Amino acid sequence: MKNKSYIGIAFIVLIFGIYAIPKIVDAVKNNNTIKTKGDIEILSSKIGAASLMKFEHIPDFEFTNQDNRIIDNSFYKNKVFLVEFFFTSCPTICPKMNKNMVKIQNIFAKNENFGIVSFSIDPKRDTPEQLKKYALEKGATMKNWHFLTGELEAIYKLSNQGFKLYAGENEVAEGGFEHSGLFALIDKNGFIRSRVIKNGENENPIKFYDGLDNEQIEWLKEDIALLLSE
Repeated sequence: MKNKSYIGIAFIVLIFGIYAIPKIVDAVKNNNTIKTKGDIEILSSKIGAASLMKFEHIPDFEFTNQDNRIIDNSFYKNKVFLVEFFFTSCPTICPKMNKNMVKIQNIFAKNENFGIVSFSIDPKRDTPEQLKKYALEKGATMKNWHFLTGELEAIYKLSNQGFKLYAGENEVAEGGFEHSGLFALIDKNGFIRSRVIKNGENENPIKFYDGLDNEQIEWLKEDIALLLSE
């Protein structure tokens, strides 16, 4: 009986080797393994990165960060980065959004080609000093993560017309403002990108990632890694 068991195990190992080893060799040969500083290690290819839907190019911007530095588009040239719109006194969704941002930061923090931009929709109260305090409180330590403030009209134009991510003042809303809880993923050439969800025969690009949804945060980690591989 033992001999038969050994034969069965050997057969399973042989089948696994026939199936798996060529795939592993191919991945190594084509340099398709992406290793990031953190928990993600995935196999990808140019086909994988190209499968992310490409949308419009983001508009130009120029605002002041938490260190009183002027930051514009040129800072993120040839970088993959995330964009969000938030405000520091937000009592509802912003804390969870930025908790998830910190999780992403912690994976890609040492990658010079990755960054995050957080635009405040409450620039009257969100001065550079307040943004600096908020960043420290939330654990935003990555040097390529900039919290930006500036003219209210310019920020709202960027949000509503540029990214088409709604933001607006609302006295009835908690905190006095309304905004989406979505993250925009931007590639190295400045285009909005997102994965495509297959539902039967239909394929639906999500365009933006839900900053409150744990599953979509996992998708985002994978898709950042894909774009960094391009």
